[in-house]
Amino acid sequence: MKPPVLLIWGASYLLGSIPTGYWLGKLWKGVDVRRFGSGNLGATNVFRVLGKGAGAVTLALDIAKGLAPVLLVRRLFPGEPWLAIGAGAGAILGHTTSVFVGFRGGKGVATSAGVFLALLPVPSCVALATFAVCLAITRIVSLSSLAAALALSAASLFLAPSRALRGAAVLVTIFVFWTHRHNIRRLMNGQELRIQGPGKI
Repeated sequence: MKPPVLLIWGASYLLGSIPTGYWLGKLWKGVDVRRFGSGNLGATNVFRVLGKGAGAVTLALDIAKGLAPVLLVRRLFPGEPWLAIGAGAGAILGHTTSVFVGFRGGKGVATSAGVFLALLPVPSCVALATFAVCLAITRIVSLSSLAAALALSAASLFLAPSRALRGAAVLVTIFVFWTHRHNIRRLMNGQELRIQGPGKI
């Protein structure tokens, strides 16, 4: 039976579109996190605005949004690698351009991590280790995210089992750099913020 490609990719986009940080902000403290900090809906801004608990929950759920659809598609259609890659792409796109909040969202790092934990576990572990080391040294999330994206691509060139997966890793790295283009400018100007702790509302 031919898989319903558009249905699967559309459902992945909708799952990725769940605005975790926005809904948690409303439930946690009755605030719109887009009005504070960087205005971003990702885990970093949620941490800064709402604290460690909300930030950790946002991070876990954003990772799950990428992990779940890819694992499900791989289980249901094991011979269709492009279908799983497309499901992951849909989830990442949904997270960064959520239909529920005016096509805004996060920068795609956490959801991309979930996608590649399902697609390429070993390169993903290399990327996560890179992120952790870079964050411990610099305390700058954006720089750590960019380093992790580069590590994913580099590791995938040697460890990915197919050209399609290597290409997907490179494309996601390019996409992460694009979503962090303003952060890159601030990094170059020495203006990027370091992680300190949650603010008060």
